[in-house]
Amino acid sequence: MSNAIEEYWWTRISDLKVALEANNFEVFLADNAAEAKKLVLEEIIPAMGARSISWGGSMTFVDTGLYDALKNSDAVEVLDTSDRSIPPEEFLERRRKALLTDLFFTGTNAVTEGGQLVNLDMTGNRVAALAFGPRDVVIVVGRNKIVSDLDEAMYRIKNYAAPANAIRLGMKTPCTKTSYCEECKSATRICNTWTITEKSFPKGRIKIVIINEDMGL
Repeated sequence: MSNAIEEYWWTRISDLKVALEANNFEVFLADNAAEAKKLVLEEIIPAMGARSISWGGSMTFVDTGLYDALKNSDAVEVLDTSDRSIPPEEFLERRRKALLTDLFFTGTNAVTEGGQLVNLDMTGNRVAALAFGPRDVVIVVGRNKIVSDLDEAMYRIKNYAAPANAIRLGMKTPCTKTSYCEECKSATRICNTWTITEKSFPKGRIKIVIINEDMGL
């Protein structure tokens, strides 16, 4: 049975690769998190020649081991936007500066079978970097983020990814109690800015590593 499941998912992510490439994304496939990490470190980053890197919040980025591998790198300038030990003012300033790095890592809340990326942000630093700023963007995404269309993407984000993330982050929003979006007016609401990335511009600026495992929320 496990082989059948793996074959099923490999077919789906292979089809998704074709759809994303038709939308000008550069796409890589990985069997698992370890392979994705090796692919990024040994092939994708060297091919870019990036001199500065940063990232947005992404459980998948952390769970692949890429965060630990890159945060203390001597080969490039690193802006660590996940370091909560620094004062809030510096933390925000790092996020602003991260938008001008050569290479930005993040995840995506959903990816449609038609090859669109769908994201919903609290502060907007992830979606801002996706749209403009960093010369290159690398997205790491697990197979569990694949949805059929935009409607399913938005439902998934509002009623699964966002409440689960709010719980993970210790937010005091209604969705942490109900597990569904309540369209709240909370000061700690994490659902503020939507983006739908239809295509990569310029072609190949956004690179996507699809991992044949469930990763992140």
